[in-house]
Amino acid sequence: MKIAFSEADKTRIREAVHAAEGRTSGEIVPYVVPRSDTYPVAVWRGAAIAAVLALFVAMLVAQFYVGWGLAWLYTSWGATLVALAGGVAGALLVHFVPALKRLLAGPGRLAQSVHLRAKEAFLDEEVFLTRDRTGILLFLSLFEHRIEVLGDAGINQNVSPDEWADVVLRLREGIRQGQVTEGLVEAIGMCGALLERGGVTIRPDDVNELPDSLRLRTDD
Repeated sequence: MKIAFSEADKTRIREAVHAAEGRTSGEIVPYVVPRSDTYPVAVWRGAAIAAVLALFVAMLVAQFYVGWGLAWLYTSWGATLVALAGGVAGALLVHFVPALKRLLAGPGRLAQSVHLRAKEAFLDEEVFLTRDRTGILLFLSLFEHRIEVLGDAGINQNVSPDEWADVVLRLREGIRQGQVTEGLVEAIGMCGALLERGGVTIRPDDVNELPDSLRLRTDD
């Protein structure tokens, strides 16, 4: 799944981050990837299921067909050919139908892949290097329709993981409705309000330690 962010979209997101950070000492890093994994296991599962189904259908046809035209189905090479064709068709179907790939990958694998990719992004963007450890990563993985909110120590001691639920829900709805930019802008504002309520107050000498821009990865 790919989302095109226009320059206007990127500007709106950057301005939303700037506004949210103007109320707290938090440093919000919005990060978007098309997917967190390619899920080859889903493709293999689809191929295996389709191969078995193809063989089953071929056996039914051979059982009830009267004639000599399908005699090749009774041969070993015929059965192998049917299974191979079914497997290839199943693999292609899973590859090109995202909903089917998500189903066959399974929710556990999706969640694990997104979490690991978010932790990698947290380190890559050096969210942990702020003065008061108040960096927060707002991570969206579009294919999986999943969001991770990773806060540094200064965030986690003031805001519990459960308090991010509304932010996550808003972002997820934005993805599902094809309004990712709108969802991001609103979620970033919600982050700022939540940090402010949690006591992540701004210092008089506060400086912008991390860029406000959207981190958009298109090569995952």
